[in-house]
Amino acid sequence: MSIGIITGSGTHALPEFEDAEQVSVETPFGPASVTRGRYAGADALQVSRHGAGHVRLSNQVTHRPNIWALKQLGSTAVIGCTACGAVDASIALGSLIVFDDLHFISNRLPDGSLCTFFAEPGDPMRGHWILQGGPFSTGVRAALLEAALQSGHPARDGGTYGYVDGPRFNTPTEIAQLARCGVVAVSQTGGPEAVLCGELELPYALMGYATDYANEVKPSDPTPVATLIELMGRSTTIFADVLRGALPALIRSEPSAAGTMFRFEQ
Repeated sequence: MSIGIITGSGTHALPEFEDAEQVSVETPFGPASVTRGRYAGADALQVSRHGAGHVRLSNQVTHRPNIWALKQLGSTAVIGCTACGAVDASIALGSLIVFDDLHFISNRLPDGSLCTFFAEPGDPMRGHWILQGGPFSTGVRAALLEAALQSGHPARDGGTYGYVDGPRFNTPTEIAQLARCGVVAVSQTGGPEAVLCGELELPYALMGYATDYANEVKPSDPTPVATLIELMGRSTTIFADVLRGALPALIRSEPSAAGTMFRFEQ
């Protein structure tokens, strides 16, 4: 029983990750690189979306291999960590959000293909992910919220995460449209992770760390790029503090996946 951790910009590796072993995993969708070891006393599997040195931009992240590899190696739950741009001006920079809904209407991977594992007709696992209660596991969310509180970094409970295509940032018009849809923060990687974990019935939740205000959210006080970079550098410590509390709790609680996966062949 292991907990999967997906880290992004600013967090290639987690501090105090014990017995770390880099594993190359062959999947039906290509290779994935996973760090296997222990974190806060729990068996853990970490995927770095962008790789060391941020070698992969968001449009080059290999979502299907990453999620398949975590399932193949025995993950029973997955936590996504993302630096994000605040669309809600009330969100303080340097604060955490544990999202409870998703705006990802394109449902496409960075290469333009549909975001699904079901690429072949007749796939025995094929089916529909039905989303009563939202796209994020309530059990994983609860563990993150409690761990954030106990670590001294209390998180906003809920809000809609907006997945946007990269690598460019968004225009003022695009951000205004997302705000009208109820999106509170955006980044460029969390949408496919949520959907693919859902298809594999992996409990998944996404934790965001606000590094900047998105375009024209605060017209008179735009976030300097230097501030964004500084906060991104701080995010590793904040995420690590929360994960230390969340992983042992998730091992004990065995949370359920979000929604219902209706398959045509059981």
